[in-house]
Amino acid sequence: MIQILDSTLREGEQTPGVYFSPETKLAIAQFLDQIGVDIIEAGNPAIDKEIAASVTQISQAGLKAKIGAHSRCRIDDVRKALDCGVTFLGVFFGVSQQRLQQDYNISLELAIKKIVEVISYARNQNNNLLIRYTLEDTVRSSIENVVAAAIAAVEAGANIISIADTTGYTTPFQPNRSISYYVSTLKAELAKRELYPQIEVHCHNDRGLALANALDAYRAGADIIDVTVMGLGERSGIVDLAELLINLIDITENQSCWDLSFLKDLYELVSQHSYIAIPPHHPVIGKNAFTHYAGVHVKAIAKDESLYQSVNPQILGRESSLALGMQSGCAAVEMALKQIGRGELIENKNLVFDILKEIKSIAKRGIPIDIEKDLPAVVERCTLSHLIRNWICGCTQ
Repeated sequence: MIQILDSTLREGEQTPGVYFSPETKLAIAQFLDQIGVDIIEAGNPAIDKEIAASVTQISQAGLKAKIGAHSRCRIDDVRKALDCGVTFLGVFFGVSQQRLQQDYNISLELAIKKIVEVISYARNQNNNLLIRYTLEDTVRSSIENVVAAAIAAVEAGANIISIADTTGYTTPFQPNRSISYYVSTLKAELAKRELYPQIEVHCHNDRGLALANALDAYRAGADIIDVTVMGLGERSGIVDLAELLINLIDITENQSCWDLSFLKDLYELVSQHSYIAIPPHHPVIGKNAFTHYAGVHVKAIAKDESLYQSVNPQILGRESSLALGMQSGCAAVEMALKQIGRGELIENKNLVFDILKEIKSIAKRGIPIDIEKDLPAVVERCTLSHLIRNWICGCTQ
């Protein structure tokens, strides 16, 4: 059964300019819990005292999800994380040859010794603690280094090994460069030694393939997938929560565990406090995700929405809608008239055509048309014009 780890409060806050107050973080965590996220990564307590206090507050909030803290591979950092009362601890340390030489300036043997020391310390502090070891930049590390470090970490007490595509390097289209290769290979190598940790994946979106790579990892047997709201994170961010869930509900058996009706409010909250607008065309959540515009589309969905929709908006607490503009036809105008309570005008085809002409004229000026706010005025002008024209015609006969 696949699990979801949301890192909006940690990875998401690594988006330049993004800061969530402790109150906002708690509200986000509560929404995530209502949706059914399994693990909430609440932050790195060693960075700032406010982050530590926020992690503590969320840990004590009585949520169903496991509350986690992120930590460098240092005992002091781990101690600060555990002081927050978390039930999940994530420790990261890279073992690629480039990182060992240029960043840490140590050998693989010394790196593994450090990893074992820190994870063993954490395990000794709390036997029930869920411990994750993340191999930073896993997919650009030699598989030999990855396997050696993972084995040592599990034997030291790690329950989870996280495969990190730290730079968004992987692609499902090249077998030797796919995250599924690392998932399947690592699981097989660990199983040879009768070690069976959960495998987690953390996919960055530098090449626009984070979601594709996450689903590729799922197909290969990954147990946990990392996400954030709006795909927030370093550089181009990571996998978007809503996009992943809407795909998983079609291919997993545990879709009933997730309540997607809370996504809209969660995304609006994160957007408001991150000062990052949700793009109108954002899948699932965007304003236009279930909005139909072109005349042929509108005419078809009036009969059956599934003709131009593969996702049921009702599972998200949303409804389909239509937009008016240059691409509209008479069918769209008729549906819009019903929407604003003026359905009686539909029988007057000439008036409907006049309204459509006015809508297209407005659209050519680059002015958006809100059905609820703007259409009534358009209808009033066209109706008046229609009456005057009919009266003139009547007087000249």
